[in-house]
Amino acid sequence: MNFQKWQALGNDYIIIERSDLPFELTPERVARICHYHFGPGADGILLVEPTDDPELVANVRIFNPDGSEAELSGNGVREAIMYLRRSGQTDADEFAVGTAAGVIRPKIVSDTECEVNMGQASLTSKDFPDGPEDGRGTVTVNGIDIEFQHVSIGNPQCSIEIPGEIKNLLALDLHSIGPGLEHDARFPNRTNVSFWQQTGENSIVARIFERGVGETLSSGTGATGAAVAAKLRGVQSPVTVGLDGGELIVDIDDDLNITLTGWAVPVFDGTMTDQFLNELEQI
Repeated sequence: MNFQKWQALGNDYIIIERSDLPFELTPERVARICHYHFGPGADGILLVEPTDDPELVANVRIFNPDGSEAELSGNGVREAIMYLRRSGQTDADEFAVGTAAGVIRPKIVSDTECEVNMGQASLTSKDFPDGPEDGRGTVTVNGIDIEFQHVSIGNPQCSIEIPGEIKNLLALDLHSIGPGLEHDARFPNRTNVSFWQQTGENSIVARIFERGVGETLSSGTGATGAAVAAKLRGVQSPVTVGLDGGELIVDIDDDLNITLTGWAVPVFDGTMTDQFLNELEQI
């Protein structure tokens, strides 16, 4: 079975065409493929499927390495977009793809970069059912009560501004505090978490803990959630979000319509062996 591995700011995905897949992607199979020791290894899988909708080039399903299916990934969808262009499935600079979060409309701006209309962010959603209209709440981090901002951008985001010096952000042990936030009872569908600090009039730095993944070098939707929280607190748009894997640009209008700009590149082409496929079929 053929596949490609892509990465965007260190957030890596395996891209598989549905026509090449000899079985269903069960959670156990997804987890094995994403395992860095027992499989090709990745932060997730992008399954590219054909569509009967003439408006769409393809449908893209997004799987986390724990086997769960995500509504949207800002980095992942950019990788799928650039893959569709490079593989010849479209020659258009502007087109549309389907995701579980809805239709995504990108614009190719270079060989490696695209702008993605991510839709309109919301401060209320079914993923924070008891939340107020402004999406604000309080969470305890390292014994300190800190305000968080709920943002829905196709998937749930919990964005937390870390006060004080930058060292306070860098010192956070996301592996110990992230799971408790992800699984907090206020978020029935779990949540992604971003921790951020303002660094300039229109810039922030952020660290990301992704639902079903853990700490990652970057996240497009995580960066978007942090940027929306920052804009609501006075940071000017477009917001440059510095992540461990690089920078993303998040343009936010007054109605919280989002355009995300960043790069994505292929890493390698691969073929899964018959032996590995047989192992996958047995689980």
